[in-house]
Amino acid sequence: MFEQFAKINEIPRPSKREEKMIEYLKQWGESHDLETKVDETGNVIIRKPATPGYENRKTVILQSHMDMVCDKLVDVDFDFDRDAIQTYVDGEWLRAKGTTLGADDGIGCAIELAILEADDIEHGPLECVFTRDEETGLTGAEGMKAGFMTGSYLINLDSEDEGEMFVSCAGGRNTQAKFTFQREDAPAGFFFLRGQQKGLTGGHSGDDINKKRANAIKILGRFLYQSMKRYEGLRLAQFHSGKLHNAIPRDGEFIIAVPNDVKENVKADWNVFQAQVEDEFHVTDTQMVWTMESADAEKVIEQNVARNFITAIQAIDNGIYAICQDPELNGMVETSSNIAAIHSSENEITILSSQRSNVMSNLDNMCATIRATFELAGAEAWSSDGYPAWKMRAESKLRDTVVETYKELFGHEPIVRGIHAGLECGLFSERYPELDMISFGPTLRDVHTPDERLLIPTVQMVWDHLLLVLKRL
Repeated sequence: MFEQFAKINEIPRPSKREEKMIEYLKQWGESHDLETKVDETGNVIIRKPATPGYENRKTVILQSHMDMVCDKLVDVDFDFDRDAIQTYVDGEWLRAKGTTLGADDGIGCAIELAILEADDIEHGPLECVFTRDEETGLTGAEGMKAGFMTGSYLINLDSEDEGEMFVSCAGGRNTQAKFTFQREDAPAGFFFLRGQQKGLTGGHSGDDINKKRANAIKILGRFLYQSMKRYEGLRLAQFHSGKLHNAIPRDGEFIIAVPNDVKENVKADWNVFQAQVEDEFHVTDTQMVWTMESADAEKVIEQNVARNFITAIQAIDNGIYAICQDPELNGMVETSSNIAAIHSSENEITILSSQRSNVMSNLDNMCATIRATFELAGAEAWSSDGYPAWKMRAESKLRDTVVETYKELFGHEPIVRGIHAGLECGLFSERYPELDMISFGPTLRDVHTPDERLLIPTVQMVWDHLLLVLKRL
């Protein structure tokens, strides 16, 4: 498995730019004399016949996604379209040097390739499926036509907590907004300041949304709102933070202009605000870095637009909106929103946010709440079509087998639960309504950030468990 993972991490595979990975998988399957197909979307399927004596078993689908979230530390020189991920072992963890590791979901792909290559395991007919572009909208699964997969059971290998078996997931949509404006000269006698924050923990905007981690956009927006109320002449020139809809933003910066006679007051306010925020997030975000320094003069955003934008960022709902009431889902997050990325240009400020829910009507409501906030501020706002939730089956042969074999191997029952994140199972459940599905995998932490890491001992546990499941099904 780790040999396969090392080879995968030599291949650039950013979301929507997985061509090299698709070609690698195609050549890999064909070189092993296995039936290999690529659909018109770019999903790859490699079929492996049953081992002798297992020919009459139902076909099992193993599924993972080939793309990865590409994020790096701000001072690391790395090109995700050309460079290989550099991994290293840190105790019991596998990490990458200054970038995301790509174990989400490269380790799932590696598990599939290792099983396809093995000649000493017992299983029925297998279909190993590798979808593209899961991280930026699940468009690979969305584009897959009925009939591409033919199995009866599907094991999704895109989960991040060994010992937890996922049987439902949230649906999701993105909501975007845009402010348009003309730039103008700052008033005479104004001084420009650049405020920067970095070193936040960040994380997955679904699975980590309940951990009360700081969001750089909300933090910087709070300071600007307070400053705007205190110093009415404040002008905004730039605001940049975040990259991806499914990541909590870890860093950001703004450029403002203030009257010369209050610039020292603003710097003092920044220092006080820093101490307050560090105390507020002293458990989750212990490596915050704050800087404020002078900046070159430039044209500023129209004052009324800047005021409306700053007010909207202060007002926007972020974090948990509702908790699941279904006792079988054990109080997990039902509905949430994450403001994920904001960037200003010559004449526009663009905003990207992500909403998730296990209840589709509340997902619609959450998106409408975000849109309404921006519309009140004078912005244009819209939501994507998104992807559906995956609802738990009342009866599941696959779930029963997974639980029984886990208890047999490790002496205790696994946790069976839902996840507040998007899994491709939601889309599969629409196109393949009879498909019996479950999701599990080794332990990952801080995915979608440069702190992403894989707990090495859990890989062996997942391997042993998966082989027993394949033998028993």
